[in-house]
Amino acid sequence: MKNFYLLVICLFSFAALSAQEEAIFQHYLVNPIVLNPAYAGFNNIHQVQLNARVSWTGFENAPKTYSAMYNGPIGNAFGVGVNVMSDQAAELINNRVQLNFGFRFNLQDNWKVATGFAAELRQARLSNEAMAAATIQGGDAILGDYANGRGSLDATLGIYTTYESQGGMTFAGLTFNNLVQNRLDGVAGSSDASVFQYYTFVLGHEFEIFDLDAKIEPSVAIRQIRNSTETVLMDFNLKGRFLDDQLITGLSYRTLGIMGILLGTKLEGLDIYYSYDLSFQDSQQYHSGAHEVTIGISFGGKDKLPGR
Repeated sequence: MKNFYLLVICLFSFAALSAQEEAIFQHYLVNPIVLNPAYAGFNNIHQVQLNARVSWTGFENAPKTYSAMYNGPIGNAFGVGVNVMSDQAAELINNRVQLNFGFRFNLQDNWKVATGFAAELRQARLSNEAMAAATIQGGDAILGDYANGRGSLDATLGIYTTYESQGGMTFAGLTFNNLVQNRLDGVAGSSDASVFQYYTFVLGHEFEIFDLDAKIEPSVAIRQIRNSTETVLMDFNLKGRFLDDQLITGLSYRTLGIMGILLGTKLEGLDIYYSYDLSFQDSQQYHSGAHEVTIGISFGGKDKLPGR
């Protein structure tokens, strides 16, 4: 029974870890749809991307996330996207399928706005190795749920905009996350907060330096995340694009005490990005940081927007 209770505690601990981990992807700097469904088809090109992230490298059963994403335009006003993701922390596996829908329009010739909605189906389960462990006793209802796959639904609302001027292009996005789960928490009496309690806000500006054939993009992200131990999280980012996007670099600092470094390139429709995260917390001495890789293909138009 001692081992059983330990397993249950670990189960819910890793569930909370997974909820926070999904929100600190480095590559939202080059792929905003990771955070905001309104970006589906926003840049009027089709994108197919494969992403892999490994955190706490060197730990046995360290958190790992793999995803396959697509987004693209339908006509002049609509965009769609789909994201299939699987992440594992220790013996807990979360599988997710997310559908994104965006509607974009022009307020002015240089001011573009999109609204979006995402519907998500999740399934959480224990690995086969955990269920086969000798310390697990049969007939437990909680373990039975996770053995068969415990499903849940969620939804996200978003708005995304860009404004182009002589000084460059400003972009901003606001996302409200976990709308279904927030509502269920309120019905269950575990929370009296607003259904819009959890959000992500991104604001940035792209400066073009013509003499250097470069673009410099400072930005900030402010987030309140469900199941996070931090009240508000902030990212401070600086990204550079050089030689017609043949070289893309980025640097981020998160208030979690994490520094992220980004390198990437865009070559004839092929997008390749790599990032490394280094923690300034005491735990860094026990692992080798986090690695993230994205490989994508873009087609159907020319990408001219910042952050992409």
